[in-house]
Amino acid sequence: MEEKTLISSYDEVNDTFVGKVVDEQGFCADYCISDGVYLGINKNNIPNSIYVNDASRVFNIPKQVLENSDVKIDIECDGLCLIFKMYIGGLNICSIRCENVYGIPSLNYTIDSNH
Repeated sequence: MEEKTLISSYDEVNDTFVGKVVDEQGFCADYCISDGVYLGINKNNIPNSIYVNDASRVFNIPKQVLENSDVKIDIECDGLCLIFKMYIGGLNICSIRCENVYGIPSLNYTIDSNH
C-alpha cells in the first residue's frame, strides 16, 4: 500500500470539504463517485483530490466533526471497482463502492493528514 500526505480544509460557512494530495501536480478531471463526493484525478488517472459540497449533509455528521484535521482516505481500485473510505478522527464517515468507469488503474493507497 502506497501512502501519501493529505492537506484538507473545511469551510463551515459554505459547508465545503476539500482535500488535496501534497506534491501532486496536474489536474485532468473531477468525477462524482457518489452524491456530492467528487474525486479529482491527474493526467495519469490517479486520484489526487476530493471535493464535497454540503459535506455535513452528504456525510450525515455535525459540522464540528468536519473541522477535525485528522483526516485519512483509503482508495482501492482493481480496475473494475473503486472503493473509497474516509475517516475523520478515526471514525469511518464515508464508505463508497462503485463501478470504476473513470479509468483509474489498479491501485491501493492511503492519503493521510498525519503521514
